[in-house]
Amino acid sequence: MTHPGTQNEIQAIPLATPDQLRERIRRKSKLKGRQPEADALQEVRELIGPKPDGGWRRDLLIEHLHRLNDACLGLRDRHLVALASLTNIPMAEVYEVATFYHHFEILRGDEQAPGLTVRVCDGLACELAGAQDLLTRLPALLGAAGREDVRVISAPCIGRCEQAPAAAVHQRALAMATPDEILRALESPPPPARETGHFVPATFAGKSVTPSLDAVQTLPPFTDYATYRANGGYALAAALVNGEQEAEAVIQAMEDSGLRGLGGAGFPAGRKWRIVREQPAPRLMAVNIDEGEPGTFKDRVYLERDPHRFLEGLLIAAQVVGTEACYVYLRDEYHDCRALLQAELARLQADPPCELPRIELRRGAGAYICGEESAMIESIEGKRGEPRMRPPYIAQVGLFGRPTLEHNFETLYWVRDIVERGPDWFSGFGRHGRKGLRSFSVSGRVKQPGVKLAPAGITVQELIDEYCGGMLDGHQLYAYLPGGASGGILPARMNDIPLDFDTLQPYGCFIGSAAVMVLSQHDKARDAARNVMRFFEHESCGQCTPCRVGTAKAAALMEAPVWDQATLEDLAQVMGDASICGLGQAAPNPIRCIQKYFPQEIE
Repeated sequence: MTHPGTQNEIQAIPLATPDQLRERIRRKSKLKGRQPEADALQEVRELIGPKPDGGWRRDLLIEHLHRLNDACLGLRDRHLVALASLTNIPMAEVYEVATFYHHFEILRGDEQAPGLTVRVCDGLACELAGAQDLLTRLPALLGAAGREDVRVISAPCIGRCEQAPAAAVHQRALAMATPDEILRALESPPPPARETGHFVPATFAGKSVTPSLDAVQTLPPFTDYATYRANGGYALAAALVNGEQEAEAVIQAMEDSGLRGLGGAGFPAGRKWRIVREQPAPRLMAVNIDEGEPGTFKDRVYLERDPHRFLEGLLIAAQVVGTEACYVYLRDEYHDCRALLQAELARLQADPPCELPRIELRRGAGAYICGEESAMIESIEGKRGEPRMRPPYIAQVGLFGRPTLEHNFETLYWVRDIVERGPDWFSGFGRHGRKGLRSFSVSGRVKQPGVKLAPAGITVQELIDEYCGGMLDGHQLYAYLPGGASGGILPARMNDIPLDFDTLQPYGCFIGSAAVMVLSQHDKARDAARNVMRFFEHESCGQCTPCRVGTAKAAALMEAPVWDQATLEDLAQVMGDASICGLGQAAPNPIRCIQKYFPQEIE
């Protein structure tokens, strides 16, 4: 042991002077990371509004990003820093959400946003109608017209397949777009306010809901709140809320009708109501109007003509199941529908026919994956739209961790008619042993594409001949996609299969959202398969490797004149077995259908 005063005593050595220590503390006390600028904070406050009394809600992050994106035609990095600071959300979370969705574009520093963006749909129906030629010609035409400030980009299906080729000038949809019409739209004012009318969907049973191509309107007449109420609207919802109608009778009618989820999964609606109703309160509802499946546009067609029939179905379901709040998730491409729904929902809330639950309209941001129910819930919560692992199912642990009733738009749309007209009215339709009505979104090589309200179980040949005016002149049926991009591809010789839930699975296909895309002898089924695989590659959320890598690798292999079928089958097996959600699980369908039904195209 060393004793004080000895030669081995340890001497104190100063490491720093007091001033040096103070400077070190001062440096460490500075906040790390990029700090918000005062001007950026003020600009963001003006766009998202004053801070609520309870503070900013985390789930409104995407709504805030939309406000910034709309105002600046992009998301400036300084605004993202300011938004993170104001809402107390980590900058990493704000950035990862902003970069996940296709409709958000990050602008760094002084980078300038394009003056205007023209999006040309490159989905299968629009590609058949000449979208690639439109994409090729537009830049030169815009340059010749002195509009170098306009950017032209391709976009995945924008939900107007019956109006192919479709385009959007900023947020304005154009049907059967031509270069001249796009140039005129850049210079002309927005169209006038739309007219009102009285749309009764039940009267279109066995008919075409959409008009002929020469009468197509991007803003058709719609049933407004006053007209809907004057014709008995909301009477059923009010009777339920006031105790004049038994909830059990409504559920029984839903079950007796045989109505199944019309977004693609086909789960019996009445049974879903019972399951969620038995869960502990508080319960919530989430409505999916993302409608991103290529070839599908039925929800848009109904929504833009009669939004209140959907809203009444929502109120009926909310009352029967006992949900305290309803969240409606609408795809961003449907700008006109969103404006209409916002206005009519405001009228309903200003003069309610009965006590209403809280209803919030949420805006998608260009992500097909958010059509998957759990990915949609993640997006409503203000997060990246990545599917959840199951179990637990969202009926038990859904939105904000609460039991959640999730429905597609069209499922709720038919609730009023089923209850008022009786379940036998709905189940009385059908062919070839099937029951019910189906809204088929038909596009491709037919004379009259559109939404066809036809009997469940109708065959594609019957649908073409009776509802679509036959094939286009000079075209013969060669192949068809019975359920959109995910539903597989079948040859013309299999034109007698009833189109309904559970009838197509033995052939490696499914009906999904009933989007029927028709090909002729002038088309190749392999080209259609390649188109949808590129779509899957573009829309994969990237969460799981089988889907993220598998779709990209498959899309590349499908470009070859002769397919490497062994490798493609390996990819298909892994994607189908190991992907988290339906996107990756269904992506192999077009590969296997081409291999099975169209081998002459790839060998």
